[in-house]
Amino acid sequence: MDRTFPLTTAFAEAIISSEPLKDEAAVQAARTAIIDWLACAFGGALDRTTLILLEQLSPGSGNAVIIGQERRTDALTAALVNGHAGHVLDYDDVHSSVRGHPTTVVVPVLLALAADVQMSAEQLIAGYIVGLEAMARLGLSLGMKHYENGFHATATLGTIGAAAAVAHVLRYSVEETAVALGLAATHSSGLRLQFGHDAKPYHAGMAARSGLLSARLARAGFGGARDFLDNHIGFFSAFAFGEERPQAAVENWGSPWQIVSPGLTLKAFPCCTASHPVAMIGLQLHQEGLRADTIESVTFTFPPGGDAALVVRNPTTGIDARFSPEYVFAAALIDGVLRIDHFGETPVREDLMAVARRVGRRHDESAPRLSNDPKTRFVIAEVSLAGGDRLTREFKGLPGLSDPTGKFRDATGNHPAVSAVPELAQTMRSEDDLHRFLALLGQRLT
Repeated sequence: MDRTFPLTTAFAEAIISSEPLKDEAAVQAARTAIIDWLACAFGGALDRTTLILLEQLSPGSGNAVIIGQERRTDALTAALVNGHAGHVLDYDDVHSSVRGHPTTVVVPVLLALAADVQMSAEQLIAGYIVGLEAMARLGLSLGMKHYENGFHATATLGTIGAAAAVAHVLRYSVEETAVALGLAATHSSGLRLQFGHDAKPYHAGMAARSGLLSARLARAGFGGARDFLDNHIGFFSAFAFGEERPQAAVENWGSPWQIVSPGLTLKAFPCCTASHPVAMIGLQLHQEGLRADTIESVTFTFPPGGDAALVVRNPTTGIDARFSPEYVFAAALIDGVLRIDHFGETPVREDLMAVARRVGRRHDESAPRLSNDPKTRFVIAEVSLAGGDRLTREFKGLPGLSDPTGKFRDATGNHPAVSAVPELAQTMRSEDDLHRFLALLGQRLT
């Protein structure tokens, strides 16, 4: 170990020496998560903003697949566009240690990389597990203020996770890995003020492209600091706001793998994760037969920090409504379901907003602050009804999916051109398997 930069060196060594394929639970979790993410990416492939990126980027020549498009491009463009497409619906997975969305950054990088280098499907899976691990360990080491003070961890940690995935797959040296991570760290950016705007999913694509570029530059001999975790003006100084726990970046690495425990939450609804407990309460009250016209007011109680991502109270379109628990509750209560079309670019429905405007929020300051521990997440709804009756409902933790194959079928319209994707994702191992997989991802479904 380089004693001059002990933590960065240990982090780099963990990345390149990991053997995640020995853990069948991690491999299975990765395969399932890839299916879930591809549902999101196909769903976002023809989104207005995805097409804008393709128009403005002037894609170069190359063999990298753009998901849901019958075209190939250079690896950097593919990483950006696919990362954005996978996050544009806000339907992709989340991880509590990251406090963000790891798959939509790491997997696009590896799919793009596969167009330029010889690699097997198992190498892709291994790189994904390691890239997620790097993001999650850094998330644990930064503490909560990084996110609460305005950074979007998907973007800031994603660049480093993406570079880590490449370094693992291509067997970088420790020094090359340290430089790649440092270059990725200097790319780290992304502000939560963009939630509800087109720029939010762009963060994921931006991180994917930057991580891949950082790794490429390091391999080519481009220089950079090798001590991003050790330097007194490094990553922790810039991003942790005094809450850093540096050793969390490497302690218990892979024991268990973060993709296994605490694991990913695969989203059941296409909106911000923090609103999902609210959605569950709305759906429960719908099933109980509660009529919207009997509600006088609703108050949601969150733990401190529990609604930090829910930055919209009076949405105008379905895009910003993804970050409005008031709207999510109203849609779940009235319609009994939350669909992608609830969160499109059309104006919000007035019948939903009539309920949403009766919803307020508060925080239980006596409760533990929201943290990486899922036990700190809860929402309590107190509903006042006409005539003076009151209802109280509570949801703890996060809902999620265990099998995303139905989600994939819905997102792709059960299109026969890609019907084999879920099964292949569960079984692929070789380089030939990966080539078949990439060919399927390049199918246009309209």
